Amino acid sequence: MSKYNTVEYKISGTNCYQIAGKEETTQMFKLAICDDESLFTEELRELLSGYMMEKGLDFEIDTYSSGEALIELGIEVVRYNIVFLDINMDEVDGIKTAEMIRKVSREVFIVFVTAYVDYSLEGYRLDVVRYLLKGNANFQSNVNECMDAIIDKMNYSVAKMKFDFKEGGKEISLERLLYIESKLHLLEFHVMENTEKVYTMYETLNVLDDMLSENGFIRTHQSYLVNAKHIKNVVRCKVILSNGVELSVPKVRYTEVRKKFIACRGEV
Repeated sequence: MSKYNTVEYKISGTNCYQIAGKEETTQMFKLAICDDESLFTEELRELLSGYMMEKGLDFEIDTYSSGEALIELGIEVVRYNIVFLDINMDEVDGIKTAEMIRKVSREVFIVFVTAYVDYSLEGYRLDVVRYLLKGNANFQSNVNECMDAIIDKMNYSVAKMKFDFKEGGKEISLERLLYIESKLHLLEFHVMENTEKVYTMYETLNVLDDMLSENGFIRTHQSYLVNAKHIKNVVRCKVILSNGVELSVPKVRYTEVRKKFIACRGEV
């Protein structure tokens, strides 16, 4: 039995699959700790390292001493599977940092680490997996339970599609697909992985537009199909993406593109 439930799309000889199901993979787990207390950061790093090694999982842990440092990553924050955020940091706190993460990704698991317990509304709004209370006598067991829950949740349904790229067949998360650019009969897929990667495929952009429009992609230009989730702003004659890329918008499309962008952001 297949581990995926699939709905197949036929695209001019290219098979493309919408995938929903459990993803079983031997992946490298990438974790980030963002806390301005260096001693606590090291303590949490050791606890997480011990958990991952005991489970036999490959992992990397990066640390950040401020929310601002993590925010500066922009779209590249999606490199992390799990981010542990101290709520009470100076200048840019954990809540503002979590808001930034949620603007570019719903896939990243966020854990709030705090000395206080009165942030339940913010946690619900930002889809936080757990709160870890600093100084709790059961902190280690709480960390282990938190990681157990996250790894279990990583078997959740995700919106993916499989494309037969020139570079080889590949499943990609639609959330990580920034935009598609048409260059004559060749499409370039700009995908955020650890860094931005480009994959190519022979197909028309009209076909992809028909298939992806219901997944929050906007045809901003005859040559561009853009993931609205990664549009930072729409200004006259261009869209600005969360990674700083600017793509032109013809005057005749501007009003329609802006309306779709606002609707996708839930502002109307």
